[in-house]
Amino acid sequence: MQNPIIQDLLTLSHELGREDRGLAMLGEGNTSTRLGEETFLVKASGTSLGTLKEEDVVQCRQSALLPMLDKEGLTDQEVDDALLDSRVDKKAKKPSVEAVFHAWLLSLPGIKFIGHTHATTVNQILCSPRAPDFAAHRMFPDEIVCCGTASVFVPYTDPGLKLAQAIRRETDAFIQKLQRQPRVILMQNHGIITLGATWQAVLSAMLMAEKSAKVFVGAALLGGPVFFSADNVARIAGRPDEAYRQRALKM
Repeated sequence: MQNPIIQDLLTLSHELGREDRGLAMLGEGNTSTRLGEETFLVKASGTSLGTLKEEDVVQCRQSALLPMLDKEGLTDQEVDDALLDSRVDKKAKKPSVEAVFHAWLLSLPGIKFIGHTHATTVNQILCSPRAPDFAAHRMFPDEIVCCGTASVFVPYTDPGLKLAQAIRRETDAFIQKLQRQPRVILMQNHGIITLGATWQAVLSAMLMAEKSAKVFVGAALLGGPVFFSADNVARIAGRPDEAYRQRALKM
Protein backbone atom coordinates (compact mmCIF):
# COMPACT_ATOMS: atom_id res chain seq x y z
CA MET A 1 0.00 0.00 0.00
CA GLN A 2 1.46 3.34 -1.04
CA ASN A 3 1.75 6.07 1.58
CA PRO A 4 0.21 9.33 0.24
CA ILE A 5 2.89 11.39 1.97
CA ILE A 6 5.60 9.45 0.16
CA GLN A 7 3.73 9.92 -3.10
CA ASP A 8 3.58 13.69 -2.50
CA LEU A 9 7.33 13.72 -1.85
CA LEU A 10 7.99 11.73 -5.03
CA THR A 11 5.76 14.09 -7.03
CA LEU A 12 7.64 17.11 -5.71
CA SER A 13 10.96 15.43 -6.44
CA HIS A 14 10.01 14.53 -10.00
CA GLU A 15 8.75 18.06 -10.69
CA LEU A 16 11.98 19.59 -9.37
CA GLY A 17 14.08 17.05 -11.23
CA ARG A 18 12.64 17.67 -14.69
CA GLU A 19 15.61 18.21 -17.00
CA ASP A 20 13.82 20.87 -19.05
CA ARG A 21 13.54 23.09 -15.97
CA GLY A 22 17.27 23.15 -15.28
CA LEU A 23 16.80 23.01 -11.51
CA ALA A 24 18.68 19.80 -10.70
CA MET A 25 20.90 17.63 -12.90
CA LEU A 26 21.96 14.04 -12.20
CA GLY A 27 22.21 13.62 -8.40
CA GLU A 28 21.90 17.31 -7.53
CA GLY A 29 19.47 18.53 -4.88
CA ASN A 30 17.27 16.82 -2.34
CA THR A 31 13.77 16.86 -0.88
CA SER A 32 12.13 15.98 2.42
CA THR A 33 8.83 15.88 4.27
CA ARG A 34 7.83 15.66 7.92
CA LEU A 35 6.01 12.50 9.02
CA GLY A 36 5.23 13.59 12.56
CA GLU A 37 6.91 15.00 15.66
CA GLU A 38 9.74 12.46 15.58
CA THR A 39 10.63 11.42 12.04
CA PHE A 40 10.92 12.72 8.50
CA LEU A 41 11.57 11.38 5.01
CA VAL A 42 14.56 12.57 2.98
CA LYS A 43 16.08 11.73 -0.39
CA ALA A 44 18.88 9.17 -0.20
CA SER A 45 22.43 10.14 -1.09
CA GLY A 46 23.40 9.57 -4.71
CA THR A 47 19.87 9.31 -6.08
CA SER A 48 18.30 11.61 -8.68
CA LEU A 49 15.24 13.78 -8.07
CA GLY A 50 13.83 13.21 -11.54
CA THR A 51 13.76 9.43 -11.18
CA LEU A 52 13.34 9.12 -7.40
CA LYS A 53 11.61 5.92 -6.25
CA GLU A 54 10.10 4.94 -2.93
CA GLU A 55 13.18 2.85 -2.08
CA ASP A 56 15.30 6.01 -2.60
CA VAL A 57 13.57 7.76 0.31
CA VAL A 58 14.91 7.30 3.85
CA GLN A 59 12.96 7.72 7.10
CA CYS A 60 15.14 9.43 9.73
CA ARG A 61 14.81 10.37 13.37
CA GLN A 62 15.17 14.10 14.00
CA SER A 63 16.40 13.45 17.54
CA ALA A 64 19.49 11.71 16.11
CA LEU A 65 20.44 14.71 13.95
CA LEU A 66 19.37 17.94 15.65
CA PRO A 67 21.89 17.70 18.56
CA MET A 68 24.70 17.83 15.97
CA LEU A 69 23.85 21.47 15.29
CA ASP A 70 25.28 22.43 18.68
CA LYS A 71 28.54 20.51 18.23
CA GLU A 72 31.81 21.79 16.79
CA GLY A 73 34.74 19.87 15.41
CA LEU A 74 32.93 16.71 14.34
CA THR A 75 34.87 14.72 11.77
CA ASP A 76 33.39 13.72 8.42
CA GLN A 77 33.28 10.13 9.67
CA GLU A 78 31.37 11.13 12.81
CA VAL A 79 28.83 13.00 10.68
CA ASP A 80 28.50 9.97 8.37
CA ASP A 81 27.98 7.68 11.35
CA ALA A 82 25.27 9.96 12.75
CA LEU A 83 23.47 10.06 9.39
CA LEU A 84 23.43 6.27 9.22
CA ASP A 85 22.38 5.96 12.85
CA SER A 86 19.42 8.32 12.25
CA ARG A 87 17.74 5.80 9.93
CA VAL A 88 14.62 4.11 11.27
CA ASP A 89 15.31 1.13 9.00
CA LYS A 90 18.99 0.25 9.29
CA LYS A 91 18.85 -1.49 5.91
CA ALA A 92 17.72 1.68 4.15
CA LYS A 93 20.05 3.73 1.97
CA LYS A 94 22.28 6.45 3.39
CA PRO A 95 20.45 9.77 3.88
CA SER A 96 21.58 12.82 1.96
CA VAL A 97 24.51 14.66 3.53
CA GLU A 98 22.11 17.63 3.81
CA ALA A 99 19.66 15.69 6.02
CA VAL A 100 20.70 17.79 9.03
CA PHE A 101 19.39 21.06 7.59
CA HIS A 102 16.23 19.24 6.45
CA ALA A 103 15.71 17.98 10.02
CA TRP A 104 16.00 21.51 11.43
CA LEU A 105 13.89 23.31 8.81
CA LEU A 106 11.13 20.70 9.20
CA SER A 107 11.05 21.51 12.91
CA LEU A 108 9.86 25.07 12.15
CA PRO A 109 6.13 25.64 12.77
CA GLY A 110 3.95 24.88 9.77
CA ILE A 111 6.76 23.57 7.57
CA LYS A 112 6.08 20.12 6.14
CA PHE A 113 7.96 20.00 2.81
CA ILE A 114 11.46 21.09 1.74
CA GLY A 115 13.01 21.29 -1.71
CA HIS A 116 16.66 22.00 -2.49
CA THR A 117 18.06 22.42 -6.00
CA HIS A 118 21.01 23.94 -7.85
CA ALA A 119 18.76 25.97 -10.16
CA THR A 120 20.78 27.21 -13.14
CA THR A 121 19.74 30.87 -13.32
CA VAL A 122 19.54 31.27 -9.54
CA ASN A 123 23.10 29.97 -9.35
CA GLN A 124 24.24 32.46 -11.99
CA ILE A 125 23.36 35.13 -9.43
CA LEU A 126 24.56 33.21 -6.37
CA CYS A 127 27.96 32.83 -8.03
CA SER A 128 28.15 36.61 -8.58
CA PRO A 129 28.63 39.71 -6.38
CA ARG A 130 24.90 40.55 -6.84
CA ALA A 131 23.66 37.60 -4.75
CA PRO A 132 22.83 39.62 -1.58
CA ASP A 133 20.76 42.06 -3.69
CA PHE A 134 18.74 39.21 -5.17
CA ALA A 135 18.02 37.87 -1.67
CA ALA A 136 17.10 41.18 -0.06
CA HIS A 137 14.91 42.78 -2.75
CA ARG A 138 11.84 42.06 -4.86
CA MET A 139 11.02 43.18 -8.40
CA PHE A 140 7.41 42.16 -9.23
CA PRO A 141 4.22 41.05 -7.42
CA ASP A 142 4.28 37.31 -8.14
CA GLU A 143 7.77 37.10 -6.70
CA ILE A 144 6.38 38.37 -3.39
CA VAL A 145 3.32 36.10 -3.54
CA CYS A 146 5.35 32.93 -4.09
CA CYS A 147 8.75 33.70 -2.57
CA GLY A 148 7.89 36.06 0.28
CA THR A 149 9.09 39.59 0.95
CA ALA A 150 12.78 38.61 1.12
CA SER A 151 14.99 35.53 1.15
CA VAL A 152 17.51 34.25 3.66
CA PHE A 153 21.06 34.66 2.34
CA VAL A 154 23.72 32.21 3.54
CA PRO A 155 27.36 33.01 2.70
CA TYR A 156 29.26 30.07 1.21
CA THR A 157 29.76 27.30 3.74
CA ASP A 158 31.08 23.75 3.40
CA PRO A 159 28.12 21.44 2.58
CA GLY A 160 26.94 19.14 5.34
CA LEU A 161 26.91 19.95 9.06
CA LYS A 162 28.63 23.35 8.77
CA LEU A 163 26.09 24.43 6.17
CA ALA A 164 23.21 23.25 8.37
CA GLN A 165 24.60 25.33 11.24
CA ALA A 166 24.91 28.38 8.99
CA ILE A 167 21.35 27.91 7.69
CA ARG A 168 20.03 27.77 11.26
CA ARG A 169 21.98 30.90 12.22
CA GLU A 170 20.90 32.97 9.20
CA THR A 171 17.29 31.74 9.29
CA ASP A 172 16.96 32.52 12.99
CA ALA A 173 18.28 36.04 12.29
CA PHE A 174 15.81 36.44 9.40
CA ILE A 175 12.86 35.36 11.57
CA GLN A 176 13.91 37.66 14.41
CA LYS A 177 14.25 40.63 12.03
CA LEU A 178 11.13 40.15 9.89
CA GLN A 179 8.91 38.27 12.35
CA ARG A 180 8.01 35.70 9.70
CA GLN A 181 9.40 32.46 8.38
CA PRO A 182 11.15 32.49 5.00
CA ARG A 183 9.92 30.72 1.91
CA VAL A 184 13.28 30.85 0.17
CA ILE A 185 16.85 30.32 1.40
CA LEU A 186 19.71 31.20 -0.95
CA MET A 187 23.15 29.67 -0.43
CA GLN A 188 26.07 31.50 -2.01
CA ASN A 189 27.90 29.48 -4.71
CA HIS A 190 25.62 26.53 -3.98
CA GLY A 191 21.87 26.67 -4.56
CA ILE A 192 18.38 27.34 -3.28
CA ILE A 193 16.02 25.89 -0.67
CA THR A 194 12.26 26.45 -0.69
CA LEU A 195 10.00 25.43 2.17
CA GLY A 196 6.30 25.36 2.94
CA ALA A 197 3.26 23.57 4.30
CA THR A 198 2.56 21.76 1.02
CA TRP A 199 4.60 20.32 -1.81
CA GLN A 200 2.80 22.73 -4.14
CA ALA A 201 4.07 25.70 -2.11
CA VAL A 202 7.63 24.41 -2.33
CA LEU A 203 7.38 23.87 -6.09
CA SER A 204 5.73 27.27 -6.69
CA ALA A 205 8.43 29.10 -4.75
CA MET A 206 11.17 27.21 -6.59
CA LEU A 207 9.73 27.90 -10.05
CA MET A 208 9.07 31.56 -9.27
CA ALA A 209 12.56 32.01 -7.81
CA GLU A 210 14.04 30.65 -11.03
CA LYS A 211 11.83 33.01 -13.08
CA SER A 212 12.84 35.90 -10.80
CA ALA A 213 16.49 35.02 -11.39
CA LYS A 214 15.95 35.20 -15.15
CA VAL A 215 14.29 38.60 -14.78
CA PHE A 216 17.11 39.80 -12.51
CA VAL A 217 19.84 38.71 -14.93
CA GLY A 218 18.04 40.25 -17.90
CA ALA A 219 17.35 43.50 -16.06
CA ALA A 220 20.98 43.71 -14.95
CA LEU A 221 22.05 43.61 -18.60
CA LEU A 222 19.74 46.57 -19.32
CA GLY A 223 21.04 48.79 -16.53
CA GLY A 224 18.86 47.50 -13.69
CA PRO A 225 17.31 45.75 -11.92
CA VAL A 226 14.78 48.22 -10.53
CA PHE A 227 13.63 46.99 -7.12
CA PHE A 228 10.31 47.59 -5.37
CA SER A 229 10.42 50.01 -2.46
CA ALA A 230 9.73 48.68 1.02
CA ASP A 231 6.27 50.26 0.82
CA ASN A 232 5.56 48.51 -2.48
CA VAL A 233 6.59 45.17 -1.01
CA ALA A 234 4.47 45.67 2.12
CA ARG A 235 1.48 46.68 0.03
CA ILE A 236 1.61 43.56 -2.16
CA ALA A 237 2.26 41.30 0.81
CA GLY A 238 -0.75 42.72 2.66
CA ARG A 239 -3.32 42.81 -0.14
CA PRO A 240 -6.30 40.47 0.47
CA ASP A 241 -6.43 39.41 -3.18
CA GLU A 242 -2.81 38.27 -3.00
CA ALA A 243 -3.58 36.30 0.16
CA TYR A 244 -6.44 34.66 -1.75
CA ARG A 245 -4.03 33.71 -4.54
CA GLN A 246 -1.66 32.17 -2.02
CA ARG A 247 -4.47 29.99 -0.67
CA ALA A 248 -5.44 28.98 -4.22
CA LEU A 249 -1.83 27.98 -4.85
CA LYS A 250 -1.85 25.93 -1.60
CA MET A 251 0.85 28.13 -0.14
